[in-house]
Parts: sequence; C-alpha cells; structure tokens
Amino acid sequence: MATVSHLKHADVAAFVFRLYVAGEAPNSMLALRNLHTLCQAHYADKYHIDVVDVLLSPERAWAEGVIVTPMVVRVAPTPALQIIGNLSNTGQVLTALSFGAEDHD
Repeated sequence: MATVSHLKHADVAAFVFRLYVAGEAPNSMLALRNLHTLCQAHYADKYHIDVVDVLLSPERAWAEGVIVTPMVVRVAPTPALQIIGNLSNTGQVLTALSFGAEDHD
C-alpha cells in the first residue's frame, strides 16, 4: 500500500492520518475511500494519509497495538484519536476524529 498525500510543494501536512488495512479487503478499501472523501471535504490540500497493510507489515501492526482492521488513527494534530470500521457512518467519524473542530479554534 502507498500513502495518499494532498499537499502543495512547500506545505507540511496539518492533518495526518494512519489507516491500517488488511490488503484489498472490501471494508479496507471502503475505509480508504471514505477517509479520502472526508479529508478532501474538510482539509482540501493539507492532509496526508499513511496506509499500512497489516498483511505486509504484521510486526508494525502488532507493535502499534492494531488488532482489528480497518482502523484509522489521527496522528496530527495531537492528541491522537482512533476509530475502527469502514468509516461509512459519517457523523460518528466526524465526531470521533474531530473533523473540522480545528477550523473553529
């Protein structure tokens, strides 16, 4: 799996997400699509998604405490937040990962 980055040349990602997936399983691909859609809607060109395939990197998943996929972690801004599932319940995802909350600070 690769990373998904939507940054302008000199920009640093203000929002960093790590998505743990199990290969190209349907729920994993749906989670990636849903996360990408939410990021585009809320953060335009200032986000980065690091996709970790636990089938290719099981030791990393184990070391980072991942036992279920798909799982997304909002790495930045801190504090780190996580949610498990395919991210199809938009309202819960927005609340759990505090999407858009930084826009009002």
